[in-house]
Amino acid sequence: MSESKQKLHDDFVAKMGEDALHDGWKGLLDADPQFFKTGLALASVPRRKQHLSLKDQALIGLSVSAAATHLYRPGIRAHIAAARKEGATIDEVLEVVELTSTLGIHACNIGVPLLVEVLKEEGLHTDAITKPFDDQQLLLKQQFTERRGYWHTFWEDFLRLDPEFFEAYLELSGLPWTKDVAGAPTPKKGILSPKMKELVYCAFDTAATHLYVPGLKLHIKNALGYGATPQEIVEVMEIATLLSLTTAHETVPVVMEIYGSSSRETDT
Repeated sequence: MSESKQKLHDDFVAKMGEDALHDGWKGLLDADPQFFKTGLALASVPRRKQHLSLKDQALIGLSVSAAATHLYRPGIRAHIAAARKEGATIDEVLEVVELTSTLGIHACNIGVPLLVEVLKEEGLHTDAITKPFDDQQLLLKQQFTERRGYWHTFWEDFLRLDPEFFEAYLELSGLPWTKDVAGAPTPKKGILSPKMKELVYCAFDTAATHLYVPGLKLHIKNALGYGATPQEIVEVMEIATLLSLTTAHETVPVVMEIYGSSSRETDT
């Protein structure tokens, strides 16, 4: 490794930590050190400011990498390793996975209201989409509100049309908010704070691979209600922004494989 690349390598480790230097970063350093340098400058801003702790930053990064819309394995591994190094327990890491696994419900949050809109426009099945909640549906609404700490109108049509699936989702999404974890500050509330839970939701909703505006606005509001600062929420968005660097992490090694490392002078 040349002296200039070694300096960039050492600078990365000093700013981001050894665990963060996965193969994607290494390949970028070898092939395009100037872009490596600019990417490092971007990635290191949250770590320098630390409105969120390094542990919480790693957990937010894990949510972005592990989201079903991204699934970037090198990032998953790097963020889990960083979270462990900063003192995160396995229960905290698994709770981020549980929270992030709710992303798929947005198929219903977006799709069901559109279905109802079309049914109204066509004058079809009006009884099914306008009938009041029965006792079981009212109970499910109450349970959702108690477990998740909020209610939103985008749940209304979903609950009305398929209470069985809604109930199953309630059990899945409510688990991190209701399970008993040894060592947790509050019994039967999961291990992460309500604020951190809401920031995790913000992370995968704001990511460029998802951009789910209704959910993002809702969870920003919830996070603020639990005491999050604007700076913390912006830092979540900055961490989510870094997923764009995976374009280079995944593509540059393929470029070098096809063109060959000796096809151009990269040691600058």
